Amino acid sequence: MILTILALLPISLSASVPLEAVDDFVTAAWPESGAPGLAYAVIDKGKFAAGARGTTLAGAGEPVTPDTPFLIGSVSKSFTALAVMQLVEAGTLDLDAGIGTYLDAFAGQPSGAITLRQLLSHTSGYSTVQGNGAHADTLATHAAMVARWTPAYSPGERWEYSNTNYHLLGAVIEAVTGEDFADHIERSILAPIGMTRSFVARGAEPDGVARGHRPWFGGKRAYTDREGGQVAAPAGGIFASANDLARYAAIMLDGRDDVISAAGKAEMLSPASAQSPFYGLGWFIDRQAGTAAHGGLVPGSEALLTMVPAERKAAIVLVNANGGIGFADNGALLNSITALALGREYRGEGSRVWPKATYAMMMLLPLLFVASMGWAWHRRERLRRKRVQGTPGLFSLWFPLATTPAMAAFLLAIVPGFFGGSLNTLLLYQPDFAACMIAAALTGPLWAMVRLMIAYRPSPSSGAAQ
Repeated sequence: MILTILALLPISLSASVPLEAVDDFVTAAWPESGAPGLAYAVIDKGKFAAGARGTTLAGAGEPVTPDTPFLIGSVSKSFTALAVMQLVEAGTLDLDAGIGTYLDAFAGQPSGAITLRQLLSHTSGYSTVQGNGAHADTLATHAAMVARWTPAYSPGERWEYSNTNYHLLGAVIEAVTGEDFADHIERSILAPIGMTRSFVARGAEPDGVARGHRPWFGGKRAYTDREGGQVAAPAGGIFASANDLARYAAIMLDGRDDVISAAGKAEMLSPASAQSPFYGLGWFIDRQAGTAAHGGLVPGSEALLTMVPAERKAAIVLVNANGGIGFADNGALLNSITALALGREYRGEGSRVWPKATYAMMMLLPLLFVASMGWAWHRRERLRRKRVQGTPGLFSLWFPLATTPAMAAFLLAIVPGFFGGSLNTLLLYQPDFAACMIAAALTGPLWAMVRLMIAYRPSPSSGAAQ
C-alpha cells in the first residue's frame, strides 16, 4: 500500500525549480572551500532540481553527480526517528515508555526510565562527550555497555546533543523488530520512498560513493580508512544522494499519510518539549525562521538538509570534505547555497579572525619551541649564569618545567572538550590541528628540559680550569 501511495505522489525531477542563482554561487564559492566535490538540490512544492561539482576523490575519481551517495552524518538521525515513529504508529513502541521496557540491559536500572521521546529529543541526560566515546561491536552490546553508564544529567533536566541517544534508539528498533538496523531502514524507509542510491553503512565503503577528505595544512587529504560501523549507523551512518534526499524531503513536506501519517510528520517537525524548544524528533526546529533542519558532520563529509514546511521548500547540500578551522571552511558554502535555494537572506558567517588566529598559533607553537631550543644553545652561557643569580635566576630556569607540562595537559585533555569530544575525536575531524597540538604538547616540556640540561652542563672553559 505504501509503495502504491508513494508512486502516485507529485514528486518530479523537473528542472522547473530555478537553480541559476545557486549554480552561479557554487561556481564562484566552491573552489575557495577546497572540497573535492559537492552535490545540491532545491525542492519547491514537490518538484526539484539538482546540481553537482567536482570529483569523488581529490585529483581523481569519478565526477560527482546528484545521484552520487555521500555519507550524510547526523542527517541520519531523522531516518532513525522516522523508523521509531513508524513503530509508534504501528503500536509497537510508546514514545513515553522507558527504554527499560524494550532493552533488557536497562530493566531495573535508573537509566531504564529514560523515555524514547527523551532519546529522540536529546533530553535523556547523556552528554555530547559520552556520545562521542568508544563504541562496542554491535548495537545490542553497545546498549548493554551504555546501561552501566551514569548519564551526565538527570533525564528531562536539560537539552544536550548526544549520539548515544540514537545509538540506543537503533538498539530498540533491532530489539522490537528482530531485524538488523540497516535492513530495517532500507526496507521500511529507503525502498518505499524510492531512494535507490541510498543505503546504510555496513563496513568498508563501496565503490561509487563520494570519498571523505579532511583538512591537512591548507589542503584536503583523502580519508582512506573511513568505515561505517554498525553502532554509528543510527546516529550518522546513512549514505544518500542529493536526488534521494530531495525525494525524502518532499515526502516529509507533502502533508499526506504515507511512510507515516501527516500528524506524525507534524509531530516530528515540532518542538518536542519545554526542555527541547528548538529540537523536535530528529530535527532542529527554528520557529522564527519557520525551518526544520539537520546538519551532518562525520570524518570526511558534511551535509545540510533544511526544510520550510509552510512553503513546502527544501534545500540539500552535500560536501565530501570537512571544513578547516578558520581556513577552507564549509560553513559559507553550506549556508549560502541553502539561503539562495530557499529565497532567504544570507548574512555571512561572521568574522573568522579568531578561528584563523587559533589555527595559525597551533601551527606555529611547535616550531617556536624547536626554535627556542636552538636559541637556548646559542645563548647557553647566559643560561648558565642564571644558576648563580639567586632566586630570580633559578626561578627563570625552573619555571618552564612546571608550566609547559601544564600547557601540555591543557592541550591534550581540555581543548578537545571544546570540540565536543576527546583527542581521538579531534584527530578524526581536524588531523592537522590535532597533530600540531600533540607536537606542541611534546616540544614544550622538551624545550624546558633542554634549557635545564644546557644550563647545568659544565662549560668547556670551566672543565679546563679544573
